[in-house]
Amino acid sequence: MSAGNAISGKIKVFIADDSAFMRTALGRMIDSDPTMMVCGSAQSGQEALDKIGKLQPDVVTLDVEMPGLNGLETLKRIMRDSPRPVIMVSSLTQEGAETTLEALELGAFDYLPKQSSFVSLDIVKIRDDLIAKVKAAAESGKRRKMMPKVAPGAAKTAVPAKTAHHVPATMVALGTSTGGPKALQEILPMLPGDLAVPVVIVQHMPKGFTGPFARRLDTLCKVTVREAEQNDQLEAGTVYIAPAGQHLTFARRSANSKATIRLGPLPENSLHMPSVDVMMLSAAETFKSLCMGVILTGMGADGAKGMGAIQKEGGITVGQDEASCTVYGMPRSAAEMGVVQRVVPLQQVPEQIMQITHYKRRA
Repeated sequence: MSAGNAISGKIKVFIADDSAFMRTALGRMIDSDPTMMVCGSAQSGQEALDKIGKLQPDVVTLDVEMPGLNGLETLKRIMRDSPRPVIMVSSLTQEGAETTLEALELGAFDYLPKQSSFVSLDIVKIRDDLIAKVKAAAESGKRRKMMPKVAPGAAKTAVPAKTAHHVPATMVALGTSTGGPKALQEILPMLPGDLAVPVVIVQHMPKGFTGPFARRLDTLCKVTVREAEQNDQLEAGTVYIAPAGQHLTFARRSANSKATIRLGPLPENSLHMPSVDVMMLSAAETFKSLCMGVILTGMGADGAKGMGAIQKEGGITVGQDEASCTVYGMPRSAAEMGVVQRVVPLQQVPEQIMQITHYKRRA
């Protein structure tokens, strides 16, 4: 067997980073998985563009900060000239967070937070995170090539018969991960400013990212969007983004009082913090049948148990369909558990929220 045939089935990854140490560290992590290989690397944006066109990698990892042509400019050109899944590697700073969010808006698949040192106790977690994201990116790239082009109006046929729901939901609990920032930037601006319910969102993100993300969304939306704080009282027409590094739950003194947000480290054994499941389980317990659960694009299964709890209490559950997902992981897990009552394309999620909360446009 020739060397070419031996590696032809592997996911080809291209690494663009101005740091030789980072190129080596990322390369070793990628090569440690038998299903993928590093097909090339570059230390500048222009060099990356020249090589990507020739090597045709399945996935690119791209440093946000590079000399000459920076990460964002390089990303724009990749998306214009040779579109493929790109994972941004960014620093855990406010500036890094804002640049990463802009990259996601420009079409980046996902991002990997750059630790202060990759020689740390978290090296195994970083490696596992990188490999999972590369595999999801490669799968997404294949799926989008195979997916037939659908006319904008045609997606409406994917909506199932309406589930009877006579009592309007009084809050929306929404969970998402990979692909979520772009998805939320598409759908939240479609919600009316006079929405009669609060929306609480868990978006998997590293510390320092959720604040800038909430501020970015707030500039795009008619509803108010902000990062949730301890003891926030839930208000209609406000979207609360759960802060990274803390679980978000709910409490209220009586059935007639407004619910408040509680932030904390428990449970400690959760894979994600914040966790969609933790938030939704608390929402189901607090709001009972008046809770609406929404699960959007993301890797893994976080949110499936929470959606099940909402359904069990009599609330309505909505999942994003496979065709419009960046990664059909979290919605798939919930659907396979039988806890998604309505499956709709991303663009129809706002319509579902308004329908299930009985939104009435004010004169």
